Amino acid sequence: MMPVTEMNALQAKAEILRALHRGPGILVLPNAWDVSSARVLAEAGFPAIATTSSGIAASMGYPDGQRISRREMLEVVARIAKSVSIPVTADLEAGYAATAEEMRETTMALLETGAVGMNLEDGLRQGPMPLVQTSHHVEKIKIVREVCRVAGVDLVINARTDIYLRSIGDEANRFAHAVHRGNTYLNAGADCVFVPGVHDETNISELTRNIEGPVNVLAVPGTPPVATLQRLGVARVSFGSGPMRATLKVLEHIAHELKNHGTFETMVSYVKSVRA
Repeated sequence: MMPVTEMNALQAKAEILRALHRGPGILVLPNAWDVSSARVLAEAGFPAIATTSSGIAASMGYPDGQRISRREMLEVVARIAKSVSIPVTADLEAGYAATAEEMRETTMALLETGAVGMNLEDGLRQGPMPLVQTSHHVEKIKIVREVCRVAGVDLVINARTDIYLRSIGDEANRFAHAVHRGNTYLNAGADCVFVPGVHDETNISELTRNIEGPVNVLAVPGTPPVATLQRLGVARVSFGSGPMRATLKVLEHIAHELKNHGTFETMVSYVKSVRA
């Protein structure tokens, strides 16, 4: 059990993270995949950072989709959370949990890492159904809240629905389905609704007007800029594994330059935040 002073410190960070979802400006939340990337992002002045489950998994040789173990994922989350002073929220995919007890275990283990938020998605990686039943995801959210009440740390829950990301059902029904799930998750205790896969201004605006709480969108090439997202009512924008993949692309350029030309112009000097 974590000492009371540490729990109080975590709760203070959780309150900071929760308040950042309520404005006055949009929360721009970049995603880290290791300690070095976390330090670079913190040094840049962001008020909080998220982890990327895909990025962490890839850095350890796993494909995306909870192929990395919960223990390995949370070990990296703990290293990241301890390396920066700002709040950290962790992408935990579907919570590494198919049962209520597994969801309790994941939540308690997350609290031990020092992170103060979690992404919890309703997509399924295997089986004939692309999404879990809404009621099943609601139960997961309620379990997280129950564990938080006992622990005294009110984690920020970002409830993700993959309706648009996976193109679930008829296009004409996706909006209503996403709004229904989002509001149901908020009523169950989520703080924010994450709807990846939405890029056009009209859909984003309609989602923020009809989902009765903060909305998180995923920024990819073609997503409106931050100023436009803020005007459309988005509370939080995150970047998933995009920064990690862009970093690997730079490494690819370095490798090709070294192999094909024997020169070093793509490389840079030390980054201050990662020299230690």
